[in-house]
Amino acid sequence: MNDQPRKGPRHATPDEDFPTRVRAYWDRARDSVGENRSVAGVSAAAALVLIIAVTWAVVSAGGSGDEGTEEAGADVDPTSAAPEPSVSVSVSPSPSPSPVYVPAEDGDGGGGGGGGGDESEPEGGGGGDASVPSEVFDLGNWKVTLPVGDDGDPTEIVQPELDGYSHEDYFTVADSGDAIRFRTPVNGVTTENSSYPRSELREMEPGGGDEIEWDASSGEHAMTLRAAFTHLPEEKSEVVAAQIHGGDDDVTALRLEGSELWITDGDETNFHLVTDDYELGTVFEFSYAVSDGEIAVYYDGELETTLEHDGSGYFKAGAYTQANCENSSPCSEDNYGEVVVYDLAVSHS
Repeated sequence: MNDQPRKGPRHATPDEDFPTRVRAYWDRARDSVGENRSVAGVSAAAALVLIIAVTWAVVSAGGSGDEGTEEAGADVDPTSAAPEPSVSVSVSPSPSPSPVYVPAEDGDGGGGGGGGGDESEPEGGGGGDASVPSEVFDLGNWKVTLPVGDDGDPTEIVQPELDGYSHEDYFTVADSGDAIRFRTPVNGVTTENSSYPRSELREMEPGGGDEIEWDASSGEHAMTLRAAFTHLPEEKSEVVAAQIHGGDDDVTALRLEGSELWITDGDETNFHLVTDDYELGTVFEFSYAVSDGEIAVYYDGELETTLEHDGSGYFKAGAYTQANCENSSPCSEDNYGEVVVYDLAVSHS
């Protein structure tokens, strides 16, 4: 039977696939009965092949199943329980509080540490249409001292004249229409007991008729203002925006020196540093709270320091320039300190 195809080995190897093994059994069975055997013989041989093939397949399947498990993952225990799904909880952080002040975007004017320069426009106001300072906030309990008049006797405007009053250079509404601009040149007129000029409000009795002076050890007294330093004089670049004064004594003040913002204590001008990188035009909120012989000082809602004072006092706010023609040049109205005040309120109880 030279035309028969080449027969496979008598025993198929474990690596042969199932169809190959079946064909091998069929070839052997066909050889055993011959090509000229009866159909019955061929059928019997086929049945024999089928039985053997099924038996082989069952045995092989059992073995290959174990091998498949080992190949898929030898370290996996099929009897172990499926792992429980993990739960991940993500907690979003609390939002940061919004800042009280907004730094000016284009403020130069020496805000980074020097003095002078162009005026730095603050960005903290909401805009307004006030035409005179008394339309910005209530001035009923104040008078203003201006850097004009006679030496040792500067001009003072009291109520009721203060309502409706404005000075185009030193006490006027800021361009934003919602703040009072206080400007004080180094060559301005000074009061009798100071060598520095001022454009500054001084607290008065209700109605503005007489000067007030309260007792720090009795009752509660508070002042809050929202303001911004907007210009510093050349060389001696220092301006006071708010203070408590008592009799002839300095009690405490908020003082800007270049880019350093200080709270003073009496004659100690550098008592407590609020910040060393103040930028001109930065709007801030500042408060004094006085009771039981103590002064609590707040900046943007945060307690900065507490001072002891059991004497008399009164509040002041504006631009008290800490420079004059002897220590700052040029000696002209173009060399000045400036503060804008958006809101100012006092209370006593």
